[in-house]
Amino acid sequence: MDVRSVCLCVLLCVRCWAGPVEDVKIDRYSLPTLCAREVQQGDYVRYHYTGTFTNGTKFDSSLDKGAPFMGLVGSESKVIPGLDRGVQGMCVNERRKITIPPHLGYGVTGAGSVIPPDTTLVFDVILLDVWNKADKAEIRTLFRPQGCRRSVQRSDFVRYHYNGTLLNGTVFDSSYWRNITYNTYVGQGELIKGMDEGLLGTCIGERRSIIIPPFLAYGEKGYGSKVPAYATVIFDVLLVDVFNVKDDVQVEVQDVPQPCRRKAKAGDFIRYHYNGTFQDGTPFDSSYQRNSTYNTYIGLGHVIAGMDKALLGVCVGERRRVTIPPHLAYGENGTGSLIPASAVLTFDLHIIDFHNPSDSVDIRVTHAPAECSNTCTANDLITYRYNCSLLDGTRLYSSYHCVTLDYVTLGQGAVIEGLEKGLQGMCVGERREVTIPPHFGHGQDGGSGVPSSAVLLFELELLELQRGVPEGYLFLWLEDSPEPLFPAMDLNHNQEVPLEEFTDFIKLQVSEGRGRLRPGVDSDVIIRDMFTNQDQNSDGKITANELRVQTDHGEIPDHEEL
Repeated sequence: MDVRSVCLCVLLCVRCWAGPVEDVKIDRYSLPTLCAREVQQGDYVRYHYTGTFTNGTKFDSSLDKGAPFMGLVGSESKVIPGLDRGVQGMCVNERRKITIPPHLGYGVTGAGSVIPPDTTLVFDVILLDVWNKADKAEIRTLFRPQGCRRSVQRSDFVRYHYNGTLLNGTVFDSSYWRNITYNTYVGQGELIKGMDEGLLGTCIGERRSIIIPPFLAYGEKGYGSKVPAYATVIFDVLLVDVFNVKDDVQVEVQDVPQPCRRKAKAGDFIRYHYNGTFQDGTPFDSSYQRNSTYNTYIGLGHVIAGMDKALLGVCVGERRRVTIPPHLAYGENGTGSLIPASAVLTFDLHIIDFHNPSDSVDIRVTHAPAECSNTCTANDLITYRYNCSLLDGTRLYSSYHCVTLDYVTLGQGAVIEGLEKGLQGMCVGERREVTIPPHFGHGQDGGSGVPSSAVLLFELELLELQRGVPEGYLFLWLEDSPEPLFPAMDLNHNQEVPLEEFTDFIKLQVSEGRGRLRPGVDSDVIIRDMFTNQDQNSDGKITANELRVQTDHGEIPDHEEL
């Protein structure tokens, strides 16, 4: 070999290996605030890129094609080595300028008419997504309420709100936009695999972020125009509701007053207050807001099936929390704008009272005097004290606050029928508790201060008893009247009886126990009325011809009223 050949070889070698081999130059000119993960070999990536020469001339761009690049990073990568190296260590939403020397680009051959030989290339890249085939659905708990009584299991039905985003933060869907929860079964293939897994164990009210790789999400097809192919998706989820079709009504008894003398059964009519909420605590209705109890029959289908079941066995004054699954409530249709479809309902109940249409007045003697030979009956005038309350203890009326005592003539319809029954047969000094169902009280319309269909509790004490006379009578003979009657009345035997003489006669009969005036009315007024009834010609005196003995049916034996 001659010198020239050697020199040429040297020159060529020197020209080719003039210095160290250049590597990729990376300019990380835009970094995200947070970087949860960096690209590593073996990861799959999605990114947009724009390729230019060093003079700024563009030769390729995924943005122009309308679709990002997706591929594997590492030994099996199908991109030029410099670009494969250049994206390693990137974060999602990071922007890099990657300068690639020819030997890590298209080398001495270039790429057709697009890339000349020995060309340095510049790629402007923004990373959109990164994932690995070993990835699983990743769960990040954002908030978990205390006291999680139940979490999502396979085959449960759930209602949840969500925001769906791509890994770069682009929002592609939200249940909040539609103002309605997403409702579905879990673990039965109705959701993408990652969501099926990500929802398991969630509590009502819990917020969690579920990061789902493409092969557990929408895969190579994506989801319409919303989710690109091979996209990692993130769902920020708020669980609103969960139940299982096997669920029954759940009852949590919170307080039962003692004693509980009676428990509600089918056919009873019940009055109760309630607060209604969804499982996440959102209220939807309350009887307290209307200041009126909810009144209904039990076990006759007048309320939702779950409530019918939950009210059985309650005691008056009891408080209980009732959780009703939708198949025992308003089902998959809900009710108007008040109850969403497939909603689990929670009711906090306070039982005010209940009764049965067949109930009679219940009388409990709380104090009986030692001597009780004289009991009140129809037409007697009695004086009594009372407290009137609802069964929950709410006081309605009380005579203890009145200056004058209450008195009433029994059997005259002056009080409600149930109180009339409760007062009958009492002795002076006796005390009673009388429970009056509404059909013996103020009925379904209620009364002044008395709610509709309310059961009333009266605490009674009999203070005085005056024997009465039959309804419509002013005077009653207690033994046979004088025979003949007129001569006995005509005290001065002048064949006429003026008012004064008639008054002396009647008062004599009363004082000697042979007759009784109607109690509760001034005796002079009663006697004047009796005299007027007998003085047929209104001349101020009664004669034998005018005197007659009366009842409702005309003349009968003369021991009845004059």
